[in-house]
Amino acid sequence: MSESSTLPLYMRRTEFDPAPELGQVREESGVRRVSTPFGVDAWLVTRYADVRAVLGDAERFSIAQRGIGQLPGAPRLTEEEARRLRAGNLLGVDPPEHTRLRRMLTPEFTIRRMRRLEPRITRIVEDHLDAMERDGSPADLVRSFALPVPSLVICELLGVPYEDREGFQYRTGRMLDMSVPIEERVALQLESRAYMADLVARIKADPGEELLGMLVREHGDDLSTDELVGIGSLLLLAGHETTSNMLSLGTLALLRHPDQLELLRKEPDRVDAAVEELLRWLSIVHSGTFKLTKTDVEIDGQAIGAGELVVCALPAANRDPAFIPDPDALDIARGAPGHVAFGHGVHHCLGAPLARMEMRIAFPALLRRFPGLHAVSPEAHFRSFHIVYGLTSLEVAW
Repeated sequence: MSESSTLPLYMRRTEFDPAPELGQVREESGVRRVSTPFGVDAWLVTRYADVRAVLGDAERFSIAQRGIGQLPGAPRLTEEEARRLRAGNLLGVDPPEHTRLRRMLTPEFTIRRMRRLEPRITRIVEDHLDAMERDGSPADLVRSFALPVPSLVICELLGVPYEDREGFQYRTGRMLDMSVPIEERVALQLESRAYMADLVARIKADPGEELLGMLVREHGDDLSTDELVGIGSLLLLAGHETTSNMLSLGTLALLRHPDQLELLRKEPDRVDAAVEELLRWLSIVHSGTFKLTKTDVEIDGQAIGAGELVVCALPAANRDPAFIPDPDALDIARGAPGHVAFGHGVHHCLGAPLARMEMRIAFPALLRRFPGLHAVSPEAHFRSFHIVYGLTSLEVAW
């Protein structure tokens, strides 16, 4: 069975690019009725202005309570199990509940707070480059660098023991892989939650300087244990999955565009603009949070009734010619201000400052350390069925 017949339209890619069919929808109508893995159809929104409008309007578009447990064939969860899985998940609640949770977390992700982490992130990056150099060429960039760097950063930030990384990386990778049987994905989600519940119990008994310890000390009376578990689970998953795939996929994109790689190598001050352009061009998160219309709406002339499911195609929006000239070109000089790779509106990615800092440090350091870096094979192993797009491996030499 081909990918095009099994993957929902908004997840289809041709290597780095959104599938041509997504571009056709954007050019022809902007909105189309499509099937989803949840067994119900949704309205797919593809144009940049429309995607921003949907994601930025919490009054007319609410969060759709869709998770692994709602997929066809999933083991039936009790209402209590479903409630506990939703608790603390910022991507699963609307204001005012979302506002309450986010207000407690925002101080930990300010740019000023991230700058305090910069020396430690730099050390983590250099340590892994040292290890790559010691082990010698060739190396799998995913296993040696792209995955362990953000994993160690988020472990230290949250207070997760780094020695547990193989377990949570395995669980997360399988949970986000739509080709994995649904029963296994639900079981892994419950297993992940049990792991975080145990960690939260230990931190509540002896809170330290880690983020979860801070939440216990400063907001222990305002957050339930289930909410602490949910917050920790979301941040652990998002904190390593997204950045690690940006590091590996971004490196491959630069290697495939030697003029852009050389420009960044010669002018490292361009790194902030380069990171923004890579975020836009790659758009590793296929869709924003699924939305449910609270009232009758109209998008691009298409009437959509209340209670309908809406999904936004972030890669299509970020490649919209109405948003940016020559959108299919990778051009690190422009910086791509205003992209929606981190979403938009109240659910804009909380960890965006941390992700940007990790990439801003990691890309130039990798290129400095290995001037002759190149991909061993012209073929790349893309993670086509994953909720977060990326590479399963990237063999490089120098």
